[in-house]
Amino acid sequence: MTKYDAIVIGAGHNGLTNAAYLARSGLKVLVVERMPWIGGAAVSREIEKGWMYSNCSYVCSLLRPELFRDLELARHGLQVVPYGGGVSITSNGDILGNYTDEQVQRREFARHNPRDADAYHRYSTDVMRQCKFIRPLLLRSPPDPTSFKPRDLKEMIFLGKALEKFGEQFIYDTLRFYSMSIADFLNEYFESDTIKCHLSGSGIIGSAMGVYSPGTAYVLLHHYMGDVDGSIGAWGFARGGMGAVSKAIASALKSFGGEIVVDAPVKQVIVKGGRVAGVATENGTEYYADVVVSNLDPRRTYTKIFDPKDLPPAIVEKAKNWKIRGSSGKLNIALDGLPEFPALGKDNPLAYGDLHFLDSLEKMERAYDDWKNGTWSKEPYLDLLIPSMTDPTMAPPGKHFMSVFVQYVPPFIHGREWTDADREGFKNTVLDQIGRYSPNFKSLVRHVECRTPRELEAEVGLTEGNIFQGELTMDQLLFNRPFPGYAQYRGPVRGFYMCGSGTHPGGGVMAAPGANAAREILMDLGRPNIVPEGWSDD
Repeated sequence: MTKYDAIVIGAGHNGLTNAAYLARSGLKVLVVERMPWIGGAAVSREIEKGWMYSNCSYVCSLLRPELFRDLELARHGLQVVPYGGGVSITSNGDILGNYTDEQVQRREFARHNPRDADAYHRYSTDVMRQCKFIRPLLLRSPPDPTSFKPRDLKEMIFLGKALEKFGEQFIYDTLRFYSMSIADFLNEYFESDTIKCHLSGSGIIGSAMGVYSPGTAYVLLHHYMGDVDGSIGAWGFARGGMGAVSKAIASALKSFGGEIVVDAPVKQVIVKGGRVAGVATENGTEYYADVVVSNLDPRRTYTKIFDPKDLPPAIVEKAKNWKIRGSSGKLNIALDGLPEFPALGKDNPLAYGDLHFLDSLEKMERAYDDWKNGTWSKEPYLDLLIPSMTDPTMAPPGKHFMSVFVQYVPPFIHGREWTDADREGFKNTVLDQIGRYSPNFKSLVRHVECRTPRELEAEVGLTEGNIFQGELTMDQLLFNRPFPGYAQYRGPVRGFYMCGSGTHPGGGVMAAPGANAAREILMDLGRPNIVPEGWSDD
């Protein structure tokens, strides 16, 4: 019998990151993955021959630069290419471009509303202040506000000093910001509906909330707090698709002596004498270790892979009530050529970024109304990208790959499971919307991979298709993520830990939860901390 020091369940990027740091510390580590491939939601697959699809996650920004450098991911093959541009197209053929140069952006806003151009600097400054406040907290464990342990008191003092540094008014603004809707937040700065629509998308991506829902202002911040090459809020493409992120972390893990086993779905965590002893897979293989780490979401972890008698009843109940409603879908499209968008004209550099079709906040809210009524949005919010324009490795010469993220898509259709006919209807809704803005688009479509919450759960293990492993609402953040008393990555059974996006600081391909969990495990094992805790310039 081979015994390991630690077993990590799930080879998503957080599980791989957690395992890499444990292995780097000298532990004998095994990652067990249920699928034939690694990566979880950060995966690249050749589904149509010659085209490399980023099946789920599709852009890179949130990956913590401290971890990127510390694990030497560039040496392991990861290259992130910043993308410029981005544009919103309205139904009347007007556009609102997104530019990295602040003065150019100001002129673009002025074209829509001169007063909004004056407000843009104030808006950017306020959002960046919030980013500057939260970024140092990403690679730290959240303190337990009910605890008087020295470490928790130290972290509370750290948090207090971070707030104090920005001043008294900032504290008031922050408390208010976290509870605001993205629509209300933007209304305080801008008049143009086009501008507000353009900026509001980041507040609803991945959330089961609309633009007028309290808490969506924070979701915007969550998407802004990453960076590419030091440019906060910028986004980039991982060359070769998002699977390149997982591949690089896995390479680092193996360089430290870690092992990965695929096609090994975990059936149960083995518990003996009140502590973990290993895992049993569905094929009957058992692997043993004194430390077991779950990269699965909290609901799946505590209701699927544990015998209920091994857990406190309260934990099982909390897991069942964990808010994890899916709201997103994804289309990956192989194209025989480059779509034309008349509103942009030919060879417009804005097309190298993300494209949206927007008109009003009210229209975006109606899309959310469809979700609440149990069906996909008839006029959905789309985050459309053509990565092959920047990364030619993703499609054959002269061909292109299009990624379309869709909001809103419910986990169930009127309370029942999705059918293939439902998926076809959803797919056609999205294709029709793109076709209204690009006359030649449909003629170029070679293959469409359509993913509803049904596919996201079945293939990736995202319960109800929730891309963040749990909603980013105030009752599920910081010391409440996943549950009060269990927010520092430790589970209710000795030797058991969690490292997925269902823990602090939440979803997105940032690797912070995996790294933070590794720090706690090493602390409990009495080993030196080798996990970075952020940079002073944040």
